[in-house]
Amino acid sequence: MTSVSVIIPVVNEVKTIAQTLAQLNSDRPIEIIVVDGGSQDGTWEYLQTLDLKAISAPKGRAHQMNAGAAIASGDILVFLHADTRLPAGFDSLAIQALAQPGTLAGAFTLAIDDPSWLLRWIEKGVNARSRLLQLPYGDQALFLKAAVFEQLGGFPQQAFMEDFEFIRRLRRQGHIAIVPTPVLTSARRWQALGVWKTTIVNQGAIAAYLGGVQPERIAQWYRRQR
Repeated sequence: MTSVSVIIPVVNEVKTIAQTLAQLNSDRPIEIIVVDGGSQDGTWEYLQTLDLKAISAPKGRAHQMNAGAAIASGDILVFLHADTRLPAGFDSLAIQALAQPGTLAGAFTLAIDDPSWLLRWIEKGVNARSRLLQLPYGDQALFLKAAVFEQLGGFPQQAFMEDFEFIRRLRRQGHIAIVPTPVLTSARRWQALGVWKTTIVNQGAIAAYLGGVQPERIAQWYRRQR
């Protein structure tokens, strides 16, 4: 039977991680690996009370996700943000998607947990981009075979845009499937800055990256905006 490992990088997510873990409803036993990047809010202490693999790593999603992948035993790796909930049967959906000829990786359609009509348009735009350009982002729960992840050398060890760069590399090698069943991600970043400003900041970061600006500089600018 194909085995699945879910890898979740966290930093100060004690308020969200319990709900995320509670929603991990699968069709088979799965391996859950939570990688803490130096939480100060009790996240690490909470993880110690759970029946899962909890490890620490230097802060930064690339470092944390690579550390989780290094100890994963699953044939398929699923990279999940702490504020994103996977659909029921996500493991079977991932296995089915990766069984399609030429498919190297996949992600889920995006849904956002807020009723705002503006966020419905964000969902439509994200999902159209994902399907047409094969460019899903990290909050869509990227999944792929562990052998492919290792072959590509894991996530690039950079301060920002690590998932964007990794998906661009994947796209050059084969097809990225988009599963119609959605994940449900938190609206907190749109709520914090507002939909328009969040969209402008995100698109500005992408434009800067594609224009050759170093990820460290983009990360500094991005943190100031937020």
